[in-house]
Amino acid sequence: MENEKKLKVCLVGSSGGHLAHLYALKPFWENEDRFWVTFDKEDARSLLEGEKVYNCHYPTNRNIKNLIKNWKLAKKIIKEEKPDLIISSGAAVAVPFFYVGKKYKAKTIYIEVFDRIDKGTLTGKLVYRKTDKFIVQWEEQKKVYKKAVNLGSIF
Repeated sequence: MENEKKLKVCLVGSSGGHLAHLYALKPFWENEDRFWVTFDKEDARSLLEGEKVYNCHYPTNRNIKNLIKNWKLAKKIIKEEKPDLIISSGAAVAVPFFYVGKKYKAKTIYIEVFDRIDKGTLTGKLVYRKTDKFIVQWEEQKKVYKKAVNLGSIF
């Protein structure tokens, strides 16, 4: 229906496998008003050609300086874009976007990575309590994340 309001979706994740996870959700996001937050790396530039992309600071894992920079970036982008929904599959760049996004009333969906079956990632643990829907890809992951929903493999 033409009068249906499109969701404003922020897809945030580091390049590589995390970005591939988000891209695999194309049937969901392809008809929505969307933008991406990721690293300015060749794979991201190639995969997201023609998409609205904001480049975040990296490296992110255990890097306090870039965490602060990305927190400021998240405030600026979310205030400007006003997404209805923020989706991420990691890694650390998701943290500031989820926390800032919740402050601006955005809903959040986090997808734990496929290759962690019996223990959680640091990012997953940091966003777990702030996430509206926490998705895992293995039933075993529900032992780590009690409120998670297992939707099976994205790939």
